[in-house]
Amino acid sequence: MPIKQAAKKAMRQAKKRALRNAIVKNAYKDAVKAVRKAMTAGEVSVDLMRAAQQKLDKAAKRGVIKKKAAARKLSRLAAQVKKVVKK
Repeated sequence: MPIKQAAKKAMRQAKKRALRNAIVKNAYKDAVKAVRKAMTAGEVSVDLMRAAQQKLDKAAKRGVIKKKAAARKLSRLAAQVKKVVKK
């Protein structure tokens, strides 16, 4: 446990940020899972894909994941959706 007051405060802040980041991270992961689940069922909707894109962009904007990581995840997801739609 930290002894200094500043270290105690930093620990409190880190805990709050970790919780906030986990919420954002779970939101984009759930959105991506929903798209993948719809892909296996063969019924991908534009709304699901749009929601996943929004969640990924929001996570990148808030610094939970890096901007290029979000772009990479979205690009790979879109490529998978495109394959399913073509079949």
